[in-house]
Amino acid sequence: MSTQQDFPRIGVVGAGAMGRGIAQLFAQAGHEIVLCDSQPEATAAALQAIGSTFERLTEKGRMSVAEAQAARARITSVERLEALAGCGLVIEAIIERLDAKRLLFERLEKIVAPDAVLATNTSSLSVTAIAAACSRPERVAGIHFFNPVPLMKVVEVIRGVRSDAAVIERLIALVSATGHRPVVASDTPGFLVNHAGRGYGTEALKALGEGVSDAVGIDRILREQVSFNGNGFRLGPFELLDLTALDVSHPVMESIYRQFYDEARFRPSVITAQRQAGGLLGRKSGEGFYRYVDGRQVSADEAPVPPVSALPPVWVKGDDDRAAALAATARELGADLESGSQPSARALILLAPLGEDATAAAAGLDASRCVAIDTLFGYAVRSCKRRVLMPTPATHPEFLAAARALFAADGAAVSVLRDSPGFIAQRVVAMIVAIGCEIAQQRIADPTDIDAAVRAGLGYPAGPLEMGELLGPATIVAILEGMHAVTNDPRYRPAQWLRRRALLGLPLYHQD
Repeated sequence: MSTQQDFPRIGVVGAGAMGRGIAQLFAQAGHEIVLCDSQPEATAAALQAIGSTFERLTEKGRMSVAEAQAARARITSVERLEALAGCGLVIEAIIERLDAKRLLFERLEKIVAPDAVLATNTSSLSVTAIAAACSRPERVAGIHFFNPVPLMKVVEVIRGVRSDAAVIERLIALVSATGHRPVVASDTPGFLVNHAGRGYGTEALKALGEGVSDAVGIDRILREQVSFNGNGFRLGPFELLDLTALDVSHPVMESIYRQFYDEARFRPSVITAQRQAGGLLGRKSGEGFYRYVDGRQVSADEAPVPPVSALPPVWVKGDDDRAAALAATARELGADLESGSQPSARALILLAPLGEDATAAAAGLDASRCVAIDTLFGYAVRSCKRRVLMPTPATHPEFLAAARALFAADGAAVSVLRDSPGFIAQRVVAMIVAIGCEIAQQRIADPTDIDAAVRAGLGYPAGPLEMGELLGPATIVAILEGMHAVTNDPRYRPAQWLRRRALLGLPLYHQD
């Protein structure tokens, strides 16, 4: 049976950005759409926007005129819920309030046929709690689209506690027929994508709150230092928060944290609470972590690296492969390397910690001459955009300046952090991997679906488990254990899924 035959008529309640996107997607896929909103001006605006979209698609050659006219003709608008009586599926896309959604589903159940499916597009509320308003909760499920719906090619299909398996299978088939990828997740806070996305912004905010760097500096590092198969994050976490707006992002942070009973990994930041209260919401308010003039981001240029007349000799701590690679890069950049078991009294001491801060890594050495460099991602000569350094609080400015000059010798940008466990890239990426592994451990979703959903839904350069595989599970465990040892913060404990596979030498995709 085709999905048009299974769900020939689909009702969409709510004519906002999500509702109109859902209506457009299924109309293009051949379904009759009944778009319902109690505000006539909302449906009128939605129909006009959809029509304009179809016109642009025809101009670009992505639809024929006949296809566009047929798709537009499949969409009708109504103001009363009773007009949805003949729909085999009704998708709710109204305000993100549990009481409003429960009331709507209670009303819909009395209108549609007994075998009709009711689905919610909620992004953060419990599908099970919404379904509890119905006498037949088994026909209720989540079908969470991302904005803009036609372009975001992943859809979360959410199993409520009482959702019938056949309902889930029908929704999977429906989504697949549109060309989007369905990923199935159980009904947990944030579902899959919003749950997995907690590591990026939340950990960056933690670093900002510790004074490790400013927002612009953190964004530059995560855009330019991180590289998975040649790709980094397209937006820094603070650019992303400005784009989504704090009055949207911060409540989600608080909601997921509280729904997981104050899980340390998801702890929100007072920074976003204060900035939201102050109206610094991001692009839409003209100022957030950045200022915006005529819709364009404004930020100061990066200060150039000051010249140094002469470099001291360089000594690299460690005798493993990571230390050897650092020594080779320093030599190629022009350093005069010392090879003894201890540094001379004149030497710049280079450290390459995983998870630890520079202070911990400098134990037993003269901290006034120590500078740490982040070696998690490629930093070889003429092969990276940015290198990241971190002195101890005791590091003498002369030695920090020497390290900056050395690592900028081939034209790469150099960021300097205040001492912190895990630099920036290490701690943020390790947290993304840890949360992804927790999602797999809790069987919220299949490991391959976790990665596919995050790549498509969040635009990350790789999925969480893929990141862990590319860097090495043991490396991620070392970062988390180093951070946990320095901070004693439970947010940095290694996920059990991750730890076990690292110990056994198994891939993170391995299921038990």
